[in-house]
Amino acid sequence: MNSHPMKEQVIVVTGAGKGIGRAFVETLISHPDLKTRNLKLCLTSRTLSDLTQLKDHAERREIETEIVDADLAKNPTLVLEKALSRFKKIHALIHCAGVGRFGDFLSLTEDDLRYTMATNVEATFLLLQKAYEIMKSSPEGKGLRGQIQVVTSVAAERPFPHSAVYCMSKYAQRGLLDVMRGYGYQDGIRILDVRAGATLTPMWGEVEPAQEAKMMKPEDVAIPMVEALFASERASIEILTIRPLHGDI
Repeated sequence: MNSHPMKEQVIVVTGAGKGIGRAFVETLISHPDLKTRNLKLCLTSRTLSDLTQLKDHAERREIETEIVDADLAKNPTLVLEKALSRFKKIHALIHCAGVGRFGDFLSLTEDDLRYTMATNVEATFLLLQKAYEIMKSSPEGKGLRGQIQVVTSVAAERPFPHSAVYCMSKYAQRGLLDVMRGYGYQDGIRILDVRAGATLTPMWGEVEPAQEAKMMKPEDVAIPMVEALFASERASIEILTIRPLHGDI
């Protein structure tokens, strides 16, 4: 393992209750290279019971953990405010929260559009803008000041049927991250776009066994994300595309 900047890190994770976000937290707190006394977590999702389970798991590993049950679309920066209030700093944001509504292009409604864009675009912009501002104020100088990882989707790089609104929101996230990366080069902030293919998360609803067999599990995406977090401070992993072995579904 390369020398990495995981020293006294405060890490914020959105969408931590389920899916890739939960798998990320579970992978992180079980990582063999982790000095648990130096890690502090602030976790958010909409379901308190999910967060409480994770908090108990983390604190058994002697990891200080703050939990925030909130709807990101209604208060996108609340989790950052809570993290700063308790820990005074934020070193990494892992943004896994996202929503999707799917259907034929002509059947998608104005409500589908607003619901999806509120979380995937508007809340994402405000959350990342605030996190970047906080990280830029870090006194590390020319070194690594912070890390932002966003789970977008392979839908940020190719269209899928019945996904007009979802694809639009993910292309928007991709554009935002591309712009932020230019700033990050100057400010020592790593920006990682995690383009995940078909992953078995609650967003999919009921899945037929034959289709489930072709899909990735959340930990298949989370493990490379954690490794990217631990990467040498001399390097920046910028795009991480992870697809099922046999391609997109």
